[in-house]
Amino acid sequence: MGTGDWNDGMNLVGAAGKGESVWLGFFLITVLKRFAPIARARSDAAFAELCESEAVNLRERVEASAWDGDWYQRAWFDDGTRLGSAANVECRIDSIAQSWSVLSGAAPAERARTAMESLHRHLVHADTRIVQLLAPPFDTSKPSPGYIQGYVPGVRENGGQYTHAATWVAWAFAQLGDGNRAVELFDLLNPINHSDNVEKAEKYRVEPYVISADVYSVAPHIGRGGWTWYTGSAGWMYRLGIEAILGLKRHGDALEIDPCIPKEWDEYEMTYRDTETQYHIRVSNPQHVNRGVLRTTLDGNLVAGNCIPLAKDGGPHEVVIEMGTA
Repeated sequence: MGTGDWNDGMNLVGAAGKGESVWLGFFLITVLKRFAPIARARSDAAFAELCESEAVNLRERVEASAWDGDWYQRAWFDDGTRLGSAANVECRIDSIAQSWSVLSGAAPAERARTAMESLHRHLVHADTRIVQLLAPPFDTSKPSPGYIQGYVPGVRENGGQYTHAATWVAWAFAQLGDGNRAVELFDLLNPINHSDNVEKAEKYRVEPYVISADVYSVAPHIGRGGWTWYTGSAGWMYRLGIEAILGLKRHGDALEIDPCIPKEWDEYEMTYRDTETQYHIRVSNPQHVNRGVLRTTLDGNLVAGNCIPLAKDGGPHEVVIEMGTA
């Protein structure tokens, strides 16, 4: 883990070079799996095979050591002390280890679901519209994780909402096929829903039209937004809505449509433009499912699967997606 992985506030967890990050393990698995086909496409089969074998080995080591019973722990300190474990008084559970156990595809299905259920139970607060990064916040625990402990409990990374990580929570639920929770969390994170009446706006106290990097979770400032404008979580929020929920993804010269939506949604429409060619896409959900494409048509013609070839012919095209199960 060194002096911080994603959360650089945890700069003392691995300062001596021995501490290990569970999140970084999941993230490295993701990088290795994604890099292997790039290496293979450039005729470096040996390195592609190394990436794949190391991803398998790392997955086995994470599963053997990091599962804490109901969720994945966050890290080990240099001296072997656990962080993000049910045995801890502070930071018993951290969100990114759970989210990336799913996003990496590394966690077994049962553990992935259990980890995300634990996350939802401990870190998602519908009443205050906050998705905490970790809980309980750091205050007096030893060994110290680093300068994160210098923040007031419930502020920024120290047990507040860190929106960058909260978008990953929603994305992980979408990857599990839970469209109801994915959209529930999207709505919790949406800044306009923190400011759509006077009472909420006076509590939130920052712009309602940009993502706030953090939201406080401690009284008397519960629900107050922190830094705005600078955060990369805005890009993640956009991708969460377009790719993970509405299901619109481009792969080369093809457009994949794989929605994960609430069962209650009847239909929605999108327009996608590829240079001068426009695609009007209508997605219907007659069986009221979260996920699953039953039928795809392009200009009235049945298309196999859920990928649309991009024509680049300058004309309008009609795409109809019917969700459901056979």
